[in-house]
Amino acid sequence: MTAPMSGHARRKALLVGRLSEYYAAVYLMFRGYRIAAMRFRVKAGEVDIIARKGNLVAFVEVKARRITGDAVFAVDPATQRRIRNASLAWIARQPDAASLAYRYDIVAVTPRSRPQHFSDAF
Repeated sequence: MTAPMSGHARRKALLVGRLSEYYAAVYLMFRGYRIAAMRFRVKAGEVDIIARKGNLVAFVEVKARRITGDAVFAVDPATQRRIRNASLAWIARQPDAASLAYRYDIVAVTPRSRPQHFSDAF
């Protein structure tokens, strides 16, 4: 277990997280995705980015870490469950829900390199 973060460290972590989400969204747009939602939240969970490419919907978890592997392994089963719960709520609100295909992706943001997109990560 890690020690609790100070107020300054927490604010810095939140800022890095938000900037990483925007960086990942821009990266996805350059790859042909349209951003349908960012930081979609419902009582059951949240999704960092919901991106569409035609009838494909990618529910994307963004992780900023020093090493790509650390980012990918940070998406534990509890996080996956939270994302799945929120994604089901989002899909239920879509008028074209029956025609959508969806998957769960991870975008790892590391210093001094472009984001790494892991499609269908879980």
